[in-house]
Amino acid sequence: MTSLALFRDILQRNRAGKGGGVTSVCSAHPLVLRALFRSARARDTVALVESTSNQVDQFGGYTGMRPVDFVKLVHEMADAEGFPRERILLGGDHLGPNTWRGEGAEAAMEKTRDLVRAYVTAGYRKIHLDASFVCSGDPTPLTNEIVAERAAEMAKVAESCWDDTPPLYVIGTEVPTPGGALDAEEMHVTRPADVQKTLAAFRDAFSRHGLDAAWERVVGLVVQPGVEFGDAMVEDYAGAPELSGAILDYPGMVYEAHSTDYQSPENLSRLVEDHFCILKVGPWLTWALREGLIALELIETELSPDEPSRFREVLTTAMKDGPRYWAQYYTGEQSQIDFKLIYSYSDRARYYLPRPDVTAAIDRLMRNLSAGIPEGLVSQHLPMQYRALRSGKLDPTPVNLLISRVCDVVDVYLDA
Repeated sequence: MTSLALFRDILQRNRAGKGGGVTSVCSAHPLVLRALFRSARARDTVALVESTSNQVDQFGGYTGMRPVDFVKLVHEMADAEGFPRERILLGGDHLGPNTWRGEGAEAAMEKTRDLVRAYVTAGYRKIHLDASFVCSGDPTPLTNEIVAERAAEMAKVAESCWDDTPPLYVIGTEVPTPGGALDAEEMHVTRPADVQKTLAAFRDAFSRHGLDAAWERVVGLVVQPGVEFGDAMVEDYAGAPELSGAILDYPGMVYEAHSTDYQSPENLSRLVEDHFCILKVGPWLTWALREGLIALELIETELSPDEPSRFREVLTTAMKDGPRYWAQYYTGEQSQIDFKLIYSYSDRARYYLPRPDVTAAIDRLMRNLSAGIPEGLVSQHLPMQYRALRSGKLDPTPVNLLISRVCDVVDVYLDA
């Protein structure tokens, strides 16, 4: 069964009350991708990998990758883990005018149409149409009709450039802040009446653009079920019974829940049971990777190599030298900011992991531990990985230890 067929089958089973959800991994880090493929292979399931519009775009995004480059990276990591490419579903997350919203709606939407074209022609087949971003000169707040009209414009581009397999779409207007909220943001659980209004506006917009066939492939609606995370907080899922049942009035559709990072296994299972079938996760994965890297650096310190990696020092120096990606998230006294640079749930450190100086420190760390790590140090600093190696399930190389630490999080989602 192909990835798209398996994906749709899981969605239909969820709607029928038979359980099952889909984990959407939003990360471009190679080790995070390998963790997904390792865990998905063990469960013989689909691997949904998504890149965001500011992460990967036609100009390179903050990762320096265009959609075709990201696809190449994903395939290489899948091959490294022996995961079949036909089980990979590539998704474009938050495709919309976010990156260019300061240029005004007309200019931003022109670049957005090119963005969608680049994603679809590269092979992405799950497309999140997110026109909820307010552009310079827009009325605020944006109406459902404006958001739906811009989304339909994007869908029209996508429909014009797919070849053998048409894409599936995810829509919505109540889209949580990408990457986590600022602490001051107020929680607002989507009302069933808002679901009805949103879907009516989108359906009308698609119809006006002659996209009735594409509308039949709208499979997900992004809503706010009452989950969020920020710098030092996690808003736990408390149930949304009225919202949960509302989606069943729309054949073929499920909810897509964003910002589910750091939820408990029990909460993730409840979300899936309540038809929030597609669970997005991103920062928690690189947060776990950072935990693994710092654990390995503590092990490195015990072994006293001649040239230590100084990973944490290099990472925090890079962040302080270029505060662009964290300045609006981390405030307070300098000691508080220093703590947040490493330990904040917002995990703004993930933006700095690809930097050459940081990757050089990671490479040095890997080399310094390549001769082998005493089991006692693994037990001290990575106890879950110690259990796996003692059971013969993990070869404790530095890379495998990092991947396994990320798998700890991936597994919680795949088992929800």
